[in-house]
Amino acid sequence: MAKLGKRTRAAREAFVGKENLTVEEAVSLIKSNSNVKFDETVEIAMNLGVDPRHADQMVRGVVGLPNGTGKTVRVAVFARGPKADEAKEAGADIVGAEDLMESIQSGTIDFDRCIATPDMMPVVGRLGKILGPRNLMPNPKVGTVTMDVAQAVSDAKGGQVQFKAEKAGVVHAGVGKASFDEAKLVENIRAFVNAVSAAKPAGAKGSYMKKISLSSSMGPGVSVSVDDANAQ
Repeated sequence: MAKLGKRTRAAREAFVGKENLTVEEAVSLIKSNSNVKFDETVEIAMNLGVDPRHADQMVRGVVGLPNGTGKTVRVAVFARGPKADEAKEAGADIVGAEDLMESIQSGTIDFDRCIATPDMMPVVGRLGKILGPRNLMPNPKVGTVTMDVAQAVSDAKGGQVQFKAEKAGVVHAGVGKASFDEAKLVENIRAFVNAVSAAKPAGAKGSYMKKISLSSSMGPGVSVSVDDANAQ
């Protein structure tokens, strides 16, 4: 077994016996043990009582974090003519049509969010096998297939986070940076949990939120009280 470093051992020891904390307690614990040389992302993982293999149990949606993510998001937009101009003016990093499709097909995916106008979907549809597995496929359900490309670009760059349940029913996302004030992280976390709660599918049976954990990029995880995290 690999020998743990001094920092890792100290962090794990600080988390021993800590579980089912309030969001405030968990954030304080994570921040006080974040001592690496970069600004770690604070991450949330939610175990849901759903089976996403069934269409009526899929959980997906989007939420605007009130204090942003602290991450620079690169946005690609499929659009032509005036809509392409709108996207550029709104700050989109990459704008194109067939040329953008060909670039992606060649293996160049230099963006974190992909937006498209409805008329571009026949072109974007050819990229399903490439963008789909990366959760980058534009989708009207999360506002990334839209005629209002300027607003979509602004939302993406302003702290909007998409979420989607993985095969095991887990939703995972970054909800801020360790350098954020505790109150801002707490506000972001509660906003995210409430959005997932509101996205509860009709086919979900029994307990919907089973477990919530918080961690930093390089740190241990800690469980959070579901009731406390889901408090309005």
